[in-house]
Amino acid sequence: MSLTPQLVQPETLDVGKDGARRRIAYILHPTTDETKPTLVWLGGYRSDMSGTKAVEIERHARETGCACLRLDYSGHGASGGAFRDGTISRWLEESLAVIDHTVRGPMILIGSSMGAWIALRAVQTLRARGEGQRLAGLVLIAPAPDFTVELIEPNLTEAERASLAERGYFEEPTPYGPDANVFTSALIEDGRANVVLSGMIETGCPIHILQGMADPDVPFAHALKLMEHLPADDVVMTLIGDGDHRLSRPEDIERILAAIDGLTAG
Repeated sequence: MSLTPQLVQPETLDVGKDGARRRIAYILHPTTDETKPTLVWLGGYRSDMSGTKAVEIERHARETGCACLRLDYSGHGASGGAFRDGTISRWLEESLAVIDHTVRGPMILIGSSMGAWIALRAVQTLRARGEGQRLAGLVLIAPAPDFTVELIEPNLTEAERASLAERGYFEEPTPYGPDANVFTSALIEDGRANVVLSGMIETGCPIHILQGMADPDVPFAHALKLMEHLPADDVVMTLIGDGDHRLSRPEDIERILAAIDGLTAG
């Protein structure tokens, strides 16, 4: 009997040079069907690869013969590095390094919240490298591209602005755990250098977006705005009337897996 995804020990890959080197943890479940794409999980801000959606996606990959790659960004889960050093550019570099190290053949990028931003930046990078053919599809769950620019900066309080100026970060309570979210000046400044909602986004692959309309963190209008920037692609959006930001309920997981299956079949 194979181990459940939770019991598999991650492998590691060193990314970066000298003082910026960090050890990134990942788990690669190999394929049993070379004709199928690898499912690549890109998690959200402060999420890790042991979360419900990531584990269920790998379980589904095992059942359908797909390969599956899960990874933790630096400062997350089993990876090294300090969370407060994290930026979109840094986490993108790590994601692409692990993908390049492990994935052979086509892949479906599955990005949750901030992971959707990283997925879209990864697409841009791969296409710029002439490797767009590696992309078989995107599944974007409660996508939060440009969230630092679009959702955080316009809503900063005077106290938060002062904290950024004086301490280089501010903290925000979160309902998802006992520790507050920490947003650094470096993250916000780097976010401006990684915006994707500034013009047309071309992925060259089919996309399925899943968005809860009761999401308290990323308004569903943000997903609609993203869709407007994808006029050249085949995009399907599923709006879930009572869906929250996590979309981790059994019925939400079923929708996510169905979206993956739709792209895999295509």
